Formats: sequence, structure tokens, C-alpha cells
Amino acid sequence: MKDYQLWYARGESEEPMGVDQCSNPIPSQHVGQDVVEDIGEYTEYDQMVMECMHQDPNQEAHAFYRMLEQANEPLWEGCKDASTLSITTRLLNWKSDCNISDSAFDKLLPIIKDNLPDDNKLPRNFYETKKMLKPLELPSQVIHVCQNHCMLFNGPHSDLDRCIVCNEYRYKERGKKVPKLVMTYMPIGPRLQRLFYSKKTAQHMTWHADRSPSEKMSHPSEGRAWHHFNSVFSDFAKETRNIRLGLCTDGFSSNNASGAKYSCWPVFITVYNLHPWLALKEQYVQIPLIIPGPNNSRKNIDVFLQPLVDELKQLFTHGIETYGAHRCENFKMKAVLLWTVSDFPAYAMLSEWSTHGKLACPYCSNESGSFQLPFGGKPCWFDCHRQHLPAKHCFRKDKTNFRKNKMVSRVRDIPQPTGEEIWQVIKEFPIVYDGKPYGTERYEKPPGFGITHNWVKRSIF
Repeated sequence: MKDYQLWYARGESEEPMGVDQCSNPIPSQHVGQDVVEDIGEYTEYDQMVMECMHQDPNQEAHAFYRMLEQANEPLWEGCKDASTLSITTRLLNWKSDCNISDSAFDKLLPIIKDNLPDDNKLPRNFYETKKMLKPLELPSQVIHVCQNHCMLFNGPHSDLDRCIVCNEYRYKERGKKVPKLVMTYMPIGPRLQRLFYSKKTAQHMTWHADRSPSEKMSHPSEGRAWHHFNSVFSDFAKETRNIRLGLCTDGFSSNNASGAKYSCWPVFITVYNLHPWLALKEQYVQIPLIIPGPNNSRKNIDVFLQPLVDELKQLFTHGIETYGAHRCENFKMKAVLLWTVSDFPAYAMLSEWSTHGKLACPYCSNESGSFQLPFGGKPCWFDCHRQHLPAKHCFRKDKTNFRKNKMVSRVRDIPQPTGEEIWQVIKEFPIVYDGKPYGTERYEKPPGFGITHNWVKRSIF
């Protein structure tokens, strides 16, 4: 709808949301609107610290609040417009946006510091700036990857110099040990914990359970998948602060059309506990990893998703201790991945169901009614939908506007196999890190591929 910025149809009120609801906010004090437009939104931590420091958070949360309290002191005695933390983060944001080098940043800070009162607390150089903000840092992991996307050099394989599948050398041949392909993984657990450190954001994390039910579906919590999961895992559902996640990925080229071919795949994690108008905001969408290029990972996307899936399993089975600022108590936070969102080609990569050939439809499979074009030789699904219409629908006897001289008499419901039924079919299929990556000469497609099913292999999910 035109000018539809307030999501009133999804329950959003006219009351503006505070910027201190950001999942990983950058602090500031009384930043003007013109400054906000240039360097982004900043969040005041004062209120969060005042509300939460009188409680008894766990060790990690206590260290986080304590650091904020210390760093949020006035820039100098009597300064009312800025704190040490707000100025420092604004300078770092400016450094990143303008691509300023470390040496140029080190030369700028003394100039600013010399023009401030003598008792100012502005860091003297880039090293002191990073040291002051070290407690705010979130963990990340650099992982070496086989150049052919066969395996990750981490865990039990972290000391290997060659790929166990293709025998490709891990490092570049000349000079020091420089890996040929590197991926950075950013764990989602600590980032999800930060959502509960703010009192307002922690309150929003239970919105899906606290809100009154509506007649129309306006949130995934009203869907069948959500309710089915709650009925199966009732212990998980009892804690309304447990997190439901969605995963989305798609490929894009970082270069323009005239540049060198390069394909990379960012992986997004969405928190569905939140309001519909908050769940897809930039502040709440996590990017745990970006699958590097230049080549498309294709069916080997599971190799890159291994760290994420391992952490999701840990979060679902064991959880992590988290401090909730809204209720001012520690609790065991768990998370579950409910679904993935993608286009049809990316769906094939995530589910491992090939979307090519006459069995491309993952629902109808070999009963879709597809046919082969007589001249092009390609499969076609035109007019396959009439079999799902009601038995007495007028389109079933239409011989003109669909396939010529063809009526459809068979009535067929769209099959909806259960997870257990799908598992019985694919449980014996190989997975990509079993030593048979898709696309290599050694890989053989499962029996019945292209005849009764289109499963390429077993998905990591």
C-alpha cells in the first residue's frame, strides 16, 4: 500500500519505538537529528544501567553492565552533552564509514584531545579505543575452508594441511601459510543474549505469548507450524523467552555486471519472538556467516553451515544461561530454528531436493503430471494445477484455455508427508561431509533419483 509505513494492519501502535531497543545498540547522549542521519542511530545506555545494575545478573551480564557504567562517564567533569562511550563509538563509526586508516585515526585523536579540557577521558589512540571497548566485543571465529568446498579445517581437522576428500592443499604455495579460502563465523548465542540485556527489548521477546489473540493471522505464532512445535516440545514452549528463529540465504555478486564473476551467500537469522514490525529491522537480524566466493557453493552449502547447525543443536538441547533485564532474573535461554525462507533455487540447496527435471515440485514429486515439450525437450508443468481443483469446477472440462482437447477428471489432494515419513526415505542417503561431496566424480546420486524422488543427498538440517 502507498505510504504504508506504520504497520497498523499488523498491530503496530502510533507510539514510536525507542532506539534503545536495538539488539546491539551504539550508545550516545542527546545526538541531534542531523548527526543521526550522518552517522546512524545511537542508544543511551544510562537508563538500561540504572534499571538493571541493582539486580544480580550472571557474571557475563554483570561485566557488561559494569563496563557500560564506567565508560558512560562524562567526557570531562561537568560535560552534559557527551560521554566517553558515546564519543568513542561515534568516532569508530566514522572511521568505518569513511574507511579511515589506523594511522590517520591515531593522528586525529591527539588533535581533538588537545582542544578539550585537561581532565577529558578521550582515548589517545586507536589501541586505547579498542582496549576500552573490549568488553563489548562479540566473539568470532576464522575458519579455513577447502578451495573446492569439500570440508572445513576446524575441530578434529584443524591441524590438517590437505583436504581429506580431494587432497587439495590448504595453503597457498608461496610465502607464509596463507589459506586459500577463509570463512568468518560469528556465533549467534552471545548475540541473542544481548537482546535480553535491555529491559525494553527483553519485554518484546515475549510479545508473541503476551499479546491477545486476533481473528486474522498477523504473526507466525498463530500458524500451524508454531502450534505443532509447541505441542511436541511442551517444555520448550513453557519458557516464553525461548527463541524461535528463521534462516534466509541468497546469493549475490559483489561486483557489477562488467566486473569479475564473484558469488557470495550471506546467511541471515531472524528472531520471530518480536513484533512483525521489529523482527525484520536491521538491528535484530543476525548475520552469523557469509559464504565466501568466488565460486557458487551449490550443493556444498552444508559444508559452510556446519558451525551454525552445531550451535543451533547446542542452543536447543542445552541452552545458555542468560540474564533477562525485564524480569531481572537469570534463566536458561534456548533457541530453535523453525523454518527457512528462500527462493526456489536456494530452496534446492538448503533442502537437497533438486528443483530440476520432471520431479522438481517437492510436494507432488512423481505425481505432478508434468510432461516433456516435444521440441525443446524440457519438462513443463503447465496445466498441472487443475487436478487440485474441486471435482465439479468448470475449469476441469475446459478444452480451449488450457491444454488443447484435454479434460481433467482425477481429483488429487496436495500430499503433506510428515517429518518422520521424509526421514524414513532419506535417512540412508549420504551427507556432504561423509567424504562424498556433491559434484565430485566419486559421488553417486541415491537410488531412485529422478524416478520416484529428487533427493540429491541428506540435508544438514
